[in-house]
Amino acid sequence: MTGSGLRAGRRRRWLGAALALLGATLSQPAPAAEPIKIGFSMELTGPFAVVGKTVLVAFQIWAADVNAKGGLLGRPVKLVYYDDQSNPANVPGIYTKLIDIDKVDLLVSSYGTNLVAPAMPVAIQHKRLFFGLFALAANDKFHDPEYFSMLPFGPDPLKTFSDGFFALALAQHPRPQTLAIIGTDAEFQRKATDSARVNAKAAGLKIVYDQAYPPNTIDLSPIVRAAAATAPDLVYAATYPSDTVAILRAVQEVGLKTKMLGGALAGAQAAAIKMQLGPALNGVVNVELWEPVKTMDFPGVWDFLKKYQARAAAEGIDPLGYFLPPFAYSEMQVLEQAVTATGSLDNDKLAQYMHTHSFHTVEGDIAFGPDGEWAKARPIWVQYHGITGHGVDQFRGSNTVTILSPVEYKTGDLVFPYTQARE
Repeated sequence: MTGSGLRAGRRRRWLGAALALLGATLSQPAPAAEPIKIGFSMELTGPFAVVGKTVLVAFQIWAADVNAKGGLLGRPVKLVYYDDQSNPANVPGIYTKLIDIDKVDLLVSSYGTNLVAPAMPVAIQHKRLFFGLFALAANDKFHDPEYFSMLPFGPDPLKTFSDGFFALALAQHPRPQTLAIIGTDAEFQRKATDSARVNAKAAGLKIVYDQAYPPNTIDLSPIVRAAAATAPDLVYAATYPSDTVAILRAVQEVGLKTKMLGGALAGAQAAAIKMQLGPALNGVVNVELWEPVKTMDFPGVWDFLKKYQARAAAEGIDPLGYFLPPFAYSEMQVLEQAVTATGSLDNDKLAQYMHTHSFHTVEGDIAFGPDGEWAKARPIWVQYHGITGHGVDQFRGSNTVTILSPVEYKTGDLVFPYTQARE
C-alpha cells in the first residue's frame, strides 16, 4: 500500500472512531436536573401525628402534581423532611440540618404554633423565607419580612382568633356575664387564651376561672370540675388534639353546666378526632377554617380532596381531610406560583413578590400583609350537633355542623344555651 493509501486508511479509521464516540455520546440520556429541595420537619409520631401525617400526604400530592407538569423552573421538586416527634425541642436541630447539610432551597413548617415557633429563629438567622402552617401570630415579635403564614386570621390574628366566639355569645339573651378560661401551658394555647382575655375585657365579662395545665396532662377532670364550681356562663378552652379529646370527655364525666362551651379546641375539626368524640361534640361552638358547604366550594378544592381521600384509607390517616390538608396544599401552591412568576429561588425576590401579589389556591384567593399574615381574615365559627355514634359518614357533609359566622358562609343559627344544644 502506498503512503497516501496508508494515510487515507488512518483518516477513515479516525473518522469512524470519532463518529462512534459521537453516536455513543448522543445516545446517552441528558443528566437529570438537580431537584428543587423543599425542607421541613413534620409530626409523624407523637401526639400530633394524627394531624401531621395528613400534612405530609398533602405535600406529597402537590409534589406529584407539579412534577407531572414538568417541575418548577424545569427541575423536579423533592421533599426533604424529618420526624420531629411532635417535640418542639427537636425542631431547631432539624432546620439547622436542612439548611446547612441538606442545602434545601425552600423551607416550610410542620403543623401548629408550638412547632413553628422554635424553627423561626433558625430561619431568621439564616435569612431564609419560611412558611408557617397553622401558627398563631408566630411573627408578632420578630416582624420578619420573609415569614408567611398559612392561617386565615388576618393582620391582627390574636384579636381575631377568639372574637367570633364572644360576638356570638354576647348576642344572646340574657347576656352572659361570667367566663372560665382553660388552656394548655404551651405557645399556641397561651396565645389563644390571651386572645380570649383581650376580647373578654373589651366585652366587660368577668373572668371567674383562668387556669393553664401542663402539656401531656392525661386527666383533665380536676380542671373541668374546678371550672364548673364557679358556675361560668361561658367556658373558653384552648387545646391541642389529644387534650381536646381529654377535656370533652371530662366535661361529660363532670356534667359541666354552662351556656356556651368551646373556642379553640384544635383537632375537633378533623374527622379522626370527631370519630373519637362522637356525641361528646354536640353543642360545642368552635373555630374552624373550611366546611364542605356550597358557600366554601372554592375552585379545585374537591379535585384535591378526591386525591387525598384516595390515599387516606391506605395510609390510615384522617379519611376526609377537611381540616388541614387543603391549606397545606394551598401553601405549596403559593410557593409554586411565586417561583414560577419570579423565575427564581432567591428568597428575597420570592418574599417581595409574595408581599405584593395575590395567589389562587384551592382555599380561594390569598394575599399577605406586612407580617406575612393573611391580608383578610376568614375564620368560620361553627356549632356541632346531631352526632350519633362514631361513624365517619355523618361528617362527610354538613348535617352535623352549622356555620354560625361570618355571614357570607353562614348556614344556620346558634342553639343556646349549651345544655339545650346537647339535646
